[in-house]
Amino acid sequence: MRILVTGGCGFIGSGFLRYALAQEGVERVVNLDSLTYSGRLENVSELEGDARFRHVTGDITDAALVSKLMEEEDPTHVVNFAAESHVDRSLFAARCFVSTNIDGTLCLLEATRARQEATGKELRFLQISTDEVYGDLETDDGFFVETMPLDPRNPYSATKAGADLLALAFAKTHKLWLVVTRSSNNYGPRQFPEKLIPLMITNALEGKQLPVYGDGKNVRDWLWVDDNCAGVWAALVNGKPGEAYNLGGASERPNIDVVKGILAALDKPESLITYVKDRPGHDRRYAIDFSKAKRDLGFEPNMTFEDGLAKTVAWYRDNAEWWTALKGGSFADYYKEHYGKLGLKGD
Repeated sequence: MRILVTGGCGFIGSGFLRYALAQEGVERVVNLDSLTYSGRLENVSELEGDARFRHVTGDITDAALVSKLMEEEDPTHVVNFAAESHVDRSLFAARCFVSTNIDGTLCLLEATRARQEATGKELRFLQISTDEVYGDLETDDGFFVETMPLDPRNPYSATKAGADLLALAFAKTHKLWLVVTRSSNNYGPRQFPEKLIPLMITNALEGKQLPVYGDGKNVRDWLWVDDNCAGVWAALVNGKPGEAYNLGGASERPNIDVVKGILAALDKPESLITYVKDRPGHDRRYAIDFSKAKRDLGFEPNMTFEDGLAKTVAWYRDNAEWWTALKGGSFADYYKEHYGKLGLKGD
């Protein structure tokens, strides 16, 4: 197998790079990443000594570069992790989400189609997506299933839904081997500190306020990042072309319970919690039915949320040098501006 991965310097993508290089039969893994604010070369530094690994800095919207890599590396598989992924950012800066998530996906699909036609060999494509494309369950029961209509509620999920539909259309129109994975909220070490769990952990470690939207009772399903990577691999190897697969963690939790669990793990007071104005279009509940992936791929999450959260808290506590640099500069400016709009001081 020769795999072209995009967005591999991000949180989930870097986990997949490590996972893929540990599998038998993998001859080559090439990572294309534009190294935006959340893509960190240090996330893949441990792989630089592996002769099978190559990193290329570049944008997935660069058609010439993507085509060049297709020719140079002759991949058998393409896995597209590259995405703008933070809902909060999408509310105020939607254009870059359209560019990367839709235009970038189109560029990769076009290059895959052209390469397959040029070589006459099947080229497998896996599109990484999210449970947020389904919208809001709006009830305390029920689960997202793959046959549900997509109903995104914010620019991030709308662009991911658009990319899903574009990819699945290419699969039908151009006879591409293509599958989509839609995972619930990932968590674990090395996640950029704008996301809920690392933001709460790092703020608590710094003695700062922990901003919780609304009443804190929005529910999310949590999936350990390595379990997601295992599911993505299973879909890449054993998936049925033209299908989407939900990957869930069987770990639904209200956000406020997650935040309180973090404070308890760090022996910090709940007085650090500050409730702020809810963000626009904040979906109330996500919950994944992953029975299709379990049946067809053998997927099942192995990490319990309690154990995974403990491991995550310990990693951020023991690796302060990794995240303190990230929370300075542009992220500090964003944090101050964004949460200022919601009634919270950004310092």
